[in-house]
Amino acid sequence: MPMIDVYAIAGTFADPHQLSLDLAAAVMTIEQVPDIPMFRQNTAGIVHELGDGALSNVDGDSNYVRVQVLTNAGALDRNKQLAVVTQLTDIVAAAAADPTLVDRTWVLLTEAVAGGWGLKGHAHTNDELVSAARAQIAELQAGA
Repeated sequence: MPMIDVYAIAGTFADPHQLSLDLAAAVMTIEQVPDIPMFRQNTAGIVHELGDGALSNVDGDSNYVRVQVLTNAGALDRNKQLAVVTQLTDIVAAAAADPTLVDRTWVLLTEAVAGGWGLKGHAHTNDELVSAARAQIAELQAGA
């Protein structure tokens, strides 16, 4: 249930909502989690539009994008890490209608520690998240 935060100068993206949706869907697909409400409703992208001068590298350039992906610990093996970075970079560049943005997109992968993933007022461990997902799958199958 990743959280994807995108930081860019305001106006970089024509449709920040669509970008958020596209990023969330991509990460959910790469993670290969079940397509259940628990994951669909708690995997989200957030676009933070920054004012002029709020972003800069050492040279003073501000035409960069930072994408931070927070997952539960162990959610992304090496192949999934590579896929997340590549696909999110491509999605960001497409959303900005700027193919050169691929060279100026930073993607940071961060894992929440065990018990560091809060949902419904509870700090879940990975085992608790897996149990909750299995319970929801069982509910959905029983109701089908």
